[in-house]
Amino acid sequence: MSKTPDPPMTAANIMATPYTPNAMFRVNPQTDTESLLANACESLASASVMLCDFAGMLEGPHRQTLLGIAQVVMLGELAVNQAMEHVAGVPSP
Repeated sequence: MSKTPDPPMTAANIMATPYTPNAMFRVNPQTDTESLLANACESLASASVMLCDFAGMLEGPHRQTLLGIAQVVMLGELAVNQAMEHVAGVPSP
């Protein structure tokens, strides 16, 4: 029995495919917002450290690219921290 070939991977095909999350990595919908934000902040902080450590092993354009990605991650971490302050009711300095 012959299998029907998959359509070519184009942007239109990718965007038309409905997203179905993997059940193995679902977040508990009962988790409170502050806990979710705290976890996101810790994950972003860890990613930032890993990127900077890895960038330290590289030179030239690859290093610059990783440091740029690390900066974007850091900005995300700052935004999550600000959101956490709003949720927790802590005034910003």
